[in-house]
Amino acid sequence: MRLTGKTAIVTGGASGFGAGIVRRFLKDGARVMIADIDGDGAAQLAREMGDHATAQQVDVGDAASVRDLTIAAQDLWDHIDILVNNAGVTHLPGALEDISEEDFDRMFHVNMKSVYLTARTVVPHMKEQGRGAILNIASTGGVSPRAGLNWYNASKGWMITATKTMAVELADHSIRVNAINPVAGETPLLASFMGEDTPEMREKFLSTIPLGRFSQPEDIGNAALYLCSDEASMVTGVALEVDGGRCI
Repeated sequence: MRLTGKTAIVTGGASGFGAGIVRRFLKDGARVMIADIDGDGAAQLAREMGDHATAQQVDVGDAASVRDLTIAAQDLWDHIDILVNNAGVTHLPGALEDISEEDFDRMFHVNMKSVYLTARTVVPHMKEQGRGAILNIASTGGVSPRAGLNWYNASKGWMITATKTMAVELADHSIRVNAINPVAGETPLLASFMGEDTPEMREKFLSTIPLGRFSQPEDIGNAALYLCSDEASMVTGVALEVDGGRCI
Protein backbone atom coordinates (compact mmCIF):
# COMPACT_ATOMS: atom_id res chain seq x y z
CA MET A 1 0.00 0.00 0.00
CA ARG A 2 2.73 2.43 -1.03
CA LEU A 3 0.33 5.07 -2.35
CA THR A 4 -2.17 5.19 0.50
CA GLY A 5 -3.62 8.68 0.75
CA LYS A 6 -2.22 9.72 -2.65
CA THR A 7 -4.27 10.95 -5.59
CA ALA A 8 -3.32 10.35 -9.23
CA ILE A 9 -4.42 11.38 -12.70
CA VAL A 10 -3.55 8.85 -15.41
CA THR A 11 -4.14 10.03 -18.98
CA GLY A 12 -4.88 7.35 -21.54
CA GLY A 13 -5.86 5.27 -18.52
CA ALA A 14 -8.68 3.25 -20.04
CA SER A 15 -6.51 0.69 -21.85
CA GLY A 16 -3.01 -0.61 -22.48
CA PHE A 17 -0.15 0.63 -20.31
CA GLY A 18 -2.41 3.26 -18.77
CA ALA A 19 -4.83 0.65 -17.48
CA GLY A 20 -1.90 -1.31 -16.05
CA ILE A 21 -0.78 1.80 -14.16
CA VAL A 22 -4.33 2.48 -12.95
CA ARG A 23 -4.72 -1.06 -11.62
CA ARG A 24 -1.38 -1.01 -9.83
CA PHE A 25 -1.93 2.41 -8.26
CA LEU A 26 -5.36 1.39 -6.98
CA LYS A 27 -3.96 -1.86 -5.61
CA ASP A 28 -1.44 0.16 -3.61
CA GLY A 29 -3.99 2.49 -2.07
CA ALA A 30 -4.20 5.50 -4.41
CA ARG A 31 -7.33 7.28 -5.56
CA VAL A 32 -7.13 7.46 -9.34
CA MET A 33 -8.79 9.53 -12.04
CA ILE A 34 -8.88 7.53 -15.27
CA ALA A 35 -8.63 10.23 -17.93
CA ASP A 36 -9.19 9.15 -21.51
CA ILE A 37 -10.68 10.38 -24.77
CA ASP A 38 -12.64 7.11 -24.62
CA GLY A 39 -15.03 8.22 -21.91
CA ASP A 40 -17.05 5.00 -22.01
CA GLY A 41 -13.93 2.88 -21.64
CA ALA A 42 -12.73 5.00 -18.72
CA ALA A 43 -16.13 4.74 -17.04
CA GLN A 44 -16.22 0.96 -17.50
CA LEU A 45 -12.77 0.51 -15.94
CA ALA A 46 -13.70 2.83 -13.07
CA ARG A 47 -16.77 0.69 -12.34
CA GLU A 48 -14.62 -2.43 -12.32
CA MET A 49 -12.05 -0.86 -10.01
CA GLY A 50 -14.43 0.37 -7.30
CA ASP A 51 -14.92 3.45 -5.17
CA HIS A 52 -11.36 4.80 -5.36
CA ALA A 53 -11.50 5.09 -9.17
CA THR A 54 -13.26 7.81 -11.14
CA ALA A 55 -13.50 8.50 -14.86
CA GLN A 56 -13.04 11.74 -16.79
CA GLN A 57 -13.27 12.14 -20.54
CA VAL A 58 -10.46 14.32 -21.86
CA ASP A 59 -8.81 15.33 -25.10
CA VAL A 60 -5.22 15.77 -23.90
CA GLY A 61 -4.33 17.91 -26.91
CA ASP A 62 -7.05 20.48 -26.18
CA ALA A 63 -6.35 23.21 -23.63
CA ALA A 64 -9.96 23.63 -22.45
CA SER A 65 -10.42 19.89 -22.00
CA VAL A 66 -7.20 19.57 -19.97
CA ARG A 67 -8.22 22.54 -17.84
CA ASP A 68 -11.58 20.87 -17.13
CA LEU A 69 -9.75 17.67 -16.17
CA THR A 70 -7.58 19.48 -13.65
CA ILE A 71 -10.53 21.36 -12.17
CA ALA A 72 -12.46 18.11 -11.82
CA ALA A 73 -9.56 16.46 -9.98
CA GLN A 74 -9.01 19.45 -7.71
CA ASP A 75 -12.73 19.65 -6.88
CA LEU A 76 -12.85 15.93 -6.14
CA TRP A 77 -9.73 15.62 -3.99
CA ASP A 78 -8.50 19.12 -3.07
CA HIS A 79 -4.98 18.02 -4.01
CA ILE A 80 -3.20 16.27 -6.88
CA ASP A 81 -0.19 14.19 -5.85
CA ILE A 82 0.64 12.29 -9.04
CA LEU A 83 0.24 13.03 -12.74
CA VAL A 84 0.94 10.31 -15.31
CA ASN A 85 1.16 11.54 -18.91
CA ASN A 86 0.51 8.20 -20.58
CA ALA A 87 -1.78 9.07 -23.51
CA GLY A 88 -0.01 8.48 -26.79
CA VAL A 89 -0.51 7.67 -30.46
CA THR A 90 1.70 6.67 -33.35
CA HIS A 91 1.64 6.67 -37.13
CA LEU A 92 1.84 3.58 -39.30
CA PRO A 93 5.37 2.62 -40.38
CA GLY A 94 6.53 4.45 -43.47
CA ALA A 95 9.17 6.66 -45.03
CA LEU A 96 9.48 9.93 -43.09
CA GLU A 97 8.50 12.00 -46.12
CA ASP A 98 5.35 9.94 -46.67
CA ILE A 99 3.75 10.47 -43.24
CA SER A 100 0.74 12.74 -43.69
CA GLU A 101 0.57 16.14 -42.07
CA GLU A 102 -2.71 15.06 -40.46
CA ASP A 103 -1.01 12.09 -38.78
CA PHE A 104 1.91 14.27 -37.67
CA ASP A 105 -0.35 16.94 -36.19
CA ARG A 106 -2.41 14.34 -34.30
CA MET A 107 0.74 12.82 -32.85
CA PHE A 108 2.14 16.24 -31.92
CA HIS A 109 -1.03 17.11 -29.99
CA VAL A 110 -1.32 13.80 -28.12
CA ASN A 111 2.34 12.94 -27.51
CA MET A 112 3.90 16.38 -26.99
CA LYS A 113 1.44 19.24 -26.58
CA SER A 114 -0.41 17.23 -23.92
CA VAL A 115 2.66 17.34 -21.64
CA TYR A 116 2.77 21.12 -22.00
CA LEU A 117 -0.96 21.47 -21.33
CA THR A 118 -1.05 19.25 -18.24
CA ALA A 119 2.04 21.01 -16.88
CA ARG A 120 0.33 24.37 -17.31
CA THR A 121 -2.69 23.30 -15.28
CA VAL A 122 -1.36 20.75 -12.77
CA VAL A 123 2.07 22.15 -11.86
CA PRO A 124 0.68 25.31 -10.20
CA HIS A 125 -1.33 23.12 -7.81
CA MET A 126 1.73 20.99 -7.03
CA LYS A 127 3.83 24.10 -6.41
CA GLU A 128 1.19 25.35 -3.98
CA GLN A 129 1.26 22.00 -2.19
CA GLY A 130 5.05 21.94 -2.15
CA ARG A 131 5.22 18.40 -3.51
CA GLY A 132 4.25 16.18 -6.42
CA ALA A 133 5.34 13.45 -8.83
CA ILE A 134 4.99 13.60 -12.61
CA LEU A 135 5.61 10.55 -14.78
CA ASN A 136 5.85 10.71 -18.57
CA ILE A 137 5.46 7.49 -20.56
CA ALA A 138 8.00 7.83 -23.38
CA SER A 139 9.46 4.92 -25.39
CA THR A 140 12.59 3.05 -26.30
CA GLY A 141 11.97 4.64 -29.71
CA GLY A 142 13.15 7.91 -28.19
CA VAL A 143 16.49 6.30 -27.29
CA SER A 144 17.09 3.69 -29.99
CA PRO A 145 14.85 4.53 -32.97
CA ARG A 146 13.45 2.00 -35.41
CA ALA A 147 13.34 2.96 -39.09
CA GLY A 148 9.86 3.72 -40.34
CA LEU A 149 8.56 5.27 -37.13
CA ASN A 150 10.59 8.46 -37.47
CA TRP A 151 8.16 11.10 -36.22
CA TYR A 152 6.87 8.89 -33.42
CA ASN A 153 10.47 8.30 -32.31
CA ALA A 154 11.10 12.05 -32.43
CA SER A 155 8.04 12.78 -30.29
CA LYS A 156 9.25 10.37 -27.62
CA GLY A 157 12.76 11.81 -27.72
CA TRP A 158 11.14 15.18 -27.11
CA MET A 159 9.27 13.73 -24.14
CA ILE A 160 12.48 12.41 -22.59
CA THR A 161 14.14 15.82 -22.92
CA ALA A 162 11.02 17.52 -21.54
CA THR A 163 11.18 15.17 -18.54
CA LYS A 164 14.74 16.14 -17.73
CA THR A 165 14.24 19.88 -18.09
CA MET A 166 11.04 19.73 -16.03
CA ALA A 167 12.90 17.79 -13.34
CA VAL A 168 15.62 20.46 -13.11
CA GLU A 169 13.18 23.36 -13.00
CA LEU A 170 10.73 21.83 -10.53
CA ALA A 171 13.20 20.32 -8.06
CA ASP A 172 13.15 23.45 -5.89
CA HIS A 173 9.42 22.86 -5.39
CA SER A 174 9.90 19.19 -4.35
CA ILE A 175 8.20 18.06 -7.56
CA ARG A 176 9.87 15.03 -9.09
CA VAL A 177 9.59 14.31 -12.83
CA ASN A 178 10.57 10.98 -14.37
CA ALA A 179 9.89 8.96 -17.50
CA ILE A 180 9.51 5.31 -18.44
CA ASN A 181 10.73 3.99 -21.80
CA PRO A 182 8.72 0.84 -22.56
CA VAL A 183 9.51 -1.48 -25.41
CA ALA A 184 6.61 -2.43 -27.68
CA GLY A 185 3.94 -4.12 -25.62
CA GLU A 186 0.67 -5.99 -25.71
CA THR A 187 -1.43 -2.85 -26.12
CA PRO A 188 -3.79 -1.47 -28.80
CA LEU A 189 -0.79 0.33 -30.39
CA LEU A 190 1.15 -2.85 -31.12
CA ALA A 191 -0.41 -3.46 -34.54
CA SER A 192 0.27 0.16 -35.52
CA PHE A 193 3.94 -0.15 -34.57
CA MET A 194 4.34 -3.29 -36.64
CA GLY A 195 2.19 -2.21 -39.56
CA GLU A 196 0.41 -5.54 -39.38
CA ASP A 197 -0.05 -8.02 -36.55
CA THR A 198 1.21 -11.31 -37.95
CA PRO A 199 3.30 -14.10 -36.41
CA GLU A 200 6.15 -13.12 -38.72
CA MET A 201 6.11 -9.47 -37.64
CA ARG A 202 5.88 -10.45 -33.98
CA GLU A 203 8.90 -12.74 -34.37
CA LYS A 204 10.84 -9.92 -36.05
CA PHE A 205 10.08 -7.53 -33.19
CA LEU A 206 10.79 -10.09 -30.49
CA SER A 207 14.18 -10.91 -32.03
CA THR A 208 15.36 -7.42 -30.94
CA ILE A 209 14.36 -7.92 -27.28
CA PRO A 210 16.93 -10.00 -25.33
CA LEU A 211 14.38 -11.20 -22.76
CA GLY A 212 12.29 -12.47 -25.63
CA ARG A 213 8.86 -11.04 -24.86
CA PHE A 214 6.80 -7.89 -25.29
CA SER A 215 6.23 -5.64 -22.29
CA GLN A 216 2.94 -6.06 -20.47
CA PRO A 217 0.78 -3.38 -18.81
CA GLU A 218 1.76 -4.93 -15.47
CA ASP A 219 5.45 -4.32 -16.18
CA ILE A 220 4.84 -0.62 -16.73
CA GLY A 221 2.49 -0.43 -13.74
CA ASN A 222 5.15 -1.87 -11.44
CA ALA A 223 7.80 0.60 -12.64
CA ALA A 224 5.34 3.50 -12.40
CA LEU A 225 4.48 2.54 -8.83
CA TYR A 226 8.12 2.79 -7.76
CA LEU A 227 8.84 6.08 -9.52
CA CYS A 228 5.71 7.74 -8.13
CA SER A 229 6.08 6.41 -4.59
CA ASP A 230 8.02 7.96 -1.72
CA GLU A 231 10.57 5.14 -2.10
CA ALA A 232 11.86 7.08 -5.12
CA SER A 233 12.09 10.37 -3.23
CA MET A 234 15.69 10.87 -4.44
CA VAL A 235 14.92 9.93 -8.06
CA THR A 236 14.16 12.67 -10.58
CA GLY A 237 15.01 13.28 -14.24
CA VAL A 238 15.33 9.55 -14.94
CA ALA A 239 14.11 7.87 -18.15
CA LEU A 240 13.84 4.26 -16.98
CA GLU A 241 14.03 1.64 -19.71
CA VAL A 242 11.52 -1.16 -19.16
CA ASP A 243 12.44 -2.93 -22.34
CA GLY A 244 13.75 -6.45 -21.73
CA GLY A 245 17.23 -5.27 -22.68
CA ARG A 246 16.38 -3.87 -26.12
CA CYS A 247 18.41 -0.67 -25.66
CA ILE A 248 21.58 -2.42 -24.52
